[in-house]
Amino acid sequence: MINERYSGKAFNEKFLARLTSKQVKEMDKEDALVVLPIGAIEQHGPHMPVYTDALIGEGLLAQTFEHFTNEHNIWMLPPLPYGKSTEHLGMAGTMTLSASTLQAVVSDIAESVKESGFRRLVLFNSHGGNHDLLNMVSREIRIQTGLMVFRLNSSEGHGLDGIVSEKEQKFGIHGGEVETSMVLDFKPGWVDMKRSPIDFVELPEDNQHLYLKGGCYFAWVMDDISYTGMAGDATKATREKGVKINARTSEFLAEVFQEMSRFEIEDLKKQAVR
Repeated sequence: MINERYSGKAFNEKFLARLTSKQVKEMDKEDALVVLPIGAIEQHGPHMPVYTDALIGEGLLAQTFEHFTNEHNIWMLPPLPYGKSTEHLGMAGTMTLSASTLQAVVSDIAESVKESGFRRLVLFNSHGGNHDLLNMVSREIRIQTGLMVFRLNSSEGHGLDGIVSEKEQKFGIHGGEVETSMVLDFKPGWVDMKRSPIDFVELPEDNQHLYLKGGCYFAWVMDDISYTGMAGDATKATREKGVKINARTSEFLAEVFQEMSRFEIEDLKKQAVR
């Protein structure tokens, strides 16, 4: 379970916004990595808070930054809790930005990161609906600012094998066993397990190629695939599973962020044939 917000190493030692302008200006930025967390405020079924995605992003970063020392030049910006949640629009509690608004906000923040002298920015995303847009935005930021831009989902490196079933990994994409377990670890009082549902997508029996995400994708909104506003089996969620998932994920994220802080895009062509 994470401590109260603004405590722990992430906020006490690695929170860029707690520094003065002078401190930021004088900081060694050669290997500095700035992390911008981007979440969402949207319905997550009858048992989970609308803050679920933003909470998961913040909770994972709080754990991830515990792996760093003062030698790690990795810094967190204040989280952007709102995302593009138009697939949930009309469901109570969903507060969404349009694609163009989210792109503009992230691009403006990136420009400010550049103007502050930094060279590396990672868009750390904890909402599936932001994924495609942020992939596109990251390249636009690279073109417009010259920053080295990285894009990473909070779901990367979960290592769910041995914790949840293959079916849940494939179809439990929103408010199911995985997300519910993670929130039970971070904020157990925010989950009402008595209301946790089971609601799996039923693709046609003869379907071989179409997927909800990745592969041969078809566009959908939540009403197309769910009766309850979630997808998966939340009844199987436990705090113990959440502890394991969050620990595996934060360890992976710590490794990735360190690699990003060492990365130099100019090195990619050093071995190129001339």
